[in-house]
Amino acid sequence: MTILELKNVNLTLKGKRILSDLSIDFWAGHIHAVVGPNGAGKSTMASVVMGLQGYRSIGGEVLYNNSSINHLQTFERARLGLTLAWQEPARFEGLKVADFLSCSAKEKNAENIARALSDVGLEPQDYLTRAVDKTLSGGERKRIELASILLMKPALVLLDEPDSGIDVEALEKIFSAIKLLKNSGTTVIMITHSKAVLRQAEHAFLLCDGKLVDKGSAAKIGRYFEEKCLSCHAGNAFEIVSLGQ
Repeated sequence: MTILELKNVNLTLKGKRILSDLSIDFWAGHIHAVVGPNGAGKSTMASVVMGLQGYRSIGGEVLYNNSSINHLQTFERARLGLTLAWQEPARFEGLKVADFLSCSAKEKNAENIARALSDVGLEPQDYLTRAVDKTLSGGERKRIELASILLMKPALVLLDEPDSGIDVEALEKIFSAIKLLKNSGTTVIMITHSKAVLRQAEHAFLLCDGKLVDKGSAAKIGRYFEEKCLSCHAGNAFEIVSLGQ
């Protein structure tokens, strides 16, 4: 069953066409990957799905559970169960990790919050009383944000570069947490140009210049990466991240 569908979506920003007749459908309960070169439109697609400011004047339709959400504000889409984890997580000066996680948790108890931190590879006793600010590294904030999503249990989550700022040792914890999201019923869409991340997906879409180039299994799209994207000189420069090979 399709949970999210983009139908002939077009977006022009500052006179430049960013998305061109983009049509993609995401199956409920699966882990998907959206891959492509820098500037391909991957993060723009996520911004359109969430209806962020500046990304709502589109051609085409965004359908969630077969109903158009074009007219909905970002907070209204969030109420439906959609959420987005940024490549660069936000900082919250003075807000403790425990309070930040409690805000998003469906079940607000200390045991669940501690478990979510452990699930992303962070020791609860070392992080619960710390602030979500510049004293945490980008990788730590990214894992705390993922812990908040585990507690939130959204219907659909878009993860923008989920391995960004994450060292190799912590990467497997991130991948385990993504599988936990799926097992809890969340549809996961990972935006990436990392083969290690791509391998976690069940289905993948390849974007280039705002268009859908190919789709299929992660293995199929991975082969396309290696055989065509690296040797392509027509579009943007592209580097495959080989972390975790």
